[in-house]
Amino acid sequence: MPASTWTPCAGAIHLAPSLLASDFGNLAGAIKDLEGSGTERLHVDVMDGVFVPNFTFGTDSVRALKKLTDLPLELHLMIVEPERHIETFAKAGADAITVHYEVSPHLHRTLTEIRKLDCRSGVAINPATPASCLDDVMEWIDLALVMTINPGWGGQKLIPRMLHKVEQVRGSIERQGLPTEVEVDGGVDATNARSCVDAGANVLVAGSAVFNHPDGPAAGGQAVLAAAGSAG
Repeated sequence: MPASTWTPCAGAIHLAPSLLASDFGNLAGAIKDLEGSGTERLHVDVMDGVFVPNFTFGTDSVRALKKLTDLPLELHLMIVEPERHIETFAKAGADAITVHYEVSPHLHRTLTEIRKLDCRSGVAINPATPASCLDDVMEWIDLALVMTINPGWGGQKLIPRMLHKVEQVRGSIERQGLPTEVEVDGGVDATNARSCVDAGANVLVAGSAVFNHPDGPAAGGQAVLAAAGSAG
């Protein structure tokens, strides 16, 4: 699916299962289970072991994922110098590319390039980064990602204070009259999904809550959406 034809439904709550928490030995099966279950996109964490203390998916992985599913691939680049690699990831099959504010000194330029590559543009901010850092580039952001954990590892608990930052980001978007999505990533599950939505998020990244559900990924995703107040 070309990124130019992927227009998320306005006003809906979207689920973006994080493949970081999936069983890599049965990744294809997990993805097939999610198709048609209410999942609207797949969240793909790319880590370099430098910006965060872990290594995960690379360009070859993205190419392989693109062959497995028609679900849009939302890449979250937790890497240094992301501007050097966005074209490679776009060609590999990314439909959306999110970079981190903390490692993007020329953020406006990077966001512009992402859009030129026919991908939706995103910016993520870590727990210690103020929400106001996004204000001057919000016009070029399709997705504002608020990290509700310190990035690098799955299975962490959501930091409640970060929901206040979600409120601030949503407020900035509304003041500027923009259609930017607000995404939360880290520790999202059925116990806090509604709080995330009430704070202003409309995209929920969930890993363990989806892939570790006893009835499988589809049931896990549906449980998160139901808790968020969406019929999925």
